[in-house]
Amino acid sequence: MSPLAGTWELIRAEQNGETAPELVALHVELELTADTYVVRFAGKVADRGLFVTAANGLTLTGTEDPNKGRTIPCVFQVVGDRLRVCYGLDGTAPTAFATAAGSPHYLATYRRKLP
Repeated sequence: MSPLAGTWELIRAEQNGETAPELVALHVELELTADTYVVRFAGKVADRGLFVTAANGLTLTGTEDPNKGRTIPCVFQVVGDRLRVCYGLDGTAPTAFATAAGSPHYLATYRRKLP
């Protein structure tokens, strides 16, 4: 089974070099199977699609709104029960786990949710 498979709770997020409010982070879950992803906000599906992995890279392809047809390349790292993902929202793959003012990257840290 893939080390990515499971449900992950967002515990920290950063965009434009700034940390997202904790209230936002506390309500987001990312569920990964062998090749699909689902993002839930406060229990409701907010995004859904397919993904493929290669080395430390991950590519999401949205199959439903709001990202239907959109490809989002990412870098990821799994350490213990933590998953870090830096999303390239402009369609180009990030080269680091970082954001900056005006950057098209979104950095998320998740904790594996126990069944």
